[in-house]
Amino acid sequence: MKAFVIDKYKTGLRLAVTPEPEVGAHDVLVRVEAAGLNQLDEKIRLGEFKQILPYPLPLVLGHDLAGTVLQVGTNVHRFRPGDEVFARPGKDRIGTFAERIAVAEAALALKPASITMAEAGSLPLVALTAWQALVERGKVQPGQKVLIHAGAGGVGSIAVQLAKHLGATVATTASAANAEFVRGLGADIVIDYRDQDFEEILSGYDLVLDSLGGRNLEKSLRILKPGGTAIGIAGPPDPAFARESGVNPVLRLAIAGLSRSIRGKARRLGVHYEFLFMHASGEQLSRIARLVDDGALRPVVGRTSPFAQTPEALQALGAGGFRGKAVIINPPGHAAAPAPEMAARPQAGEPA
Repeated sequence: MKAFVIDKYKTGLRLAVTPEPEVGAHDVLVRVEAAGLNQLDEKIRLGEFKQILPYPLPLVLGHDLAGTVLQVGTNVHRFRPGDEVFARPGKDRIGTFAERIAVAEAALALKPASITMAEAGSLPLVALTAWQALVERGKVQPGQKVLIHAGAGGVGSIAVQLAKHLGATVATTASAANAEFVRGLGADIVIDYRDQDFEEILSGYDLVLDSLGGRNLEKSLRILKPGGTAIGIAGPPDPAFARESGVNPVLRLAIAGLSRSIRGKARRLGVHYEFLFMHASGEQLSRIARLVDDGALRPVVGRTSPFAQTPEALQALGAGGFRGKAVIINPPGHAAAPAPEMAARPQAGEPA
């Protein structure tokens, strides 16, 4: 099958012919019809996570998918060929920038019936991140105050909606051009990050979801009420993540040390800092799908590109200029043209 791979860190994606996925007893083979693009893909390509996510190379990137079930393993009972599904594969089994992928049944859910494949493909990573930050970790309750940074972005646009659905008072940062857009998602307070300092405007917050890190994270600690929590998805990783990552003890200490400064600042302020690296969960995606079909959440797709343009689409991700998510689409029957260096290679076994 065709897939986009990296051969070395800091090199571009290359179209390659790769082996068909192996389908285990608990796996589901899915034809990928839409794949969300995420900053995580770019960070992995650049080698920023190679110490904590030591993938073998060459590597097929891609963390989001929506598509159609082609085959199920012998011990799979919840899905059958023809089902329309979506998923964020487990961190050890990424690779959605491909024509097909085998996904563990536990990571998979039926696609929301009310949205397109492209919209479904935009959701898994960002929706799971929002769910795990606000529901699983933050346990947000009605009446609490929540700050979501970058409310017009991929994670932010879903997190604002989810926080509002949970009954919170929601503040977010956005550009002036996106102010009405994020209000439409449910934001009660919009801070123009270019002209306003959120630290001077907000105080007494229960939870902050920070996707920017650095000085932004430090300032976020200071708008929390005593006992409040800042959850960072841009880092730095904390000791809990280091323990769960399964790395060797020396590296575990080094990873934990990266957050020593921010944890110390949080402790002195009487608040908490947690790092979130979201995990795959078909059960959570099923709950998210119900919220989508009930109208409580809507995916935000700001840009789509054909499968053949995956490298260019990933490269353009950092430039922004759109709301929500960028998505690669590969409808049935739309195969990518061979890369020049592959033109003479056989394409045996690929569907017409």
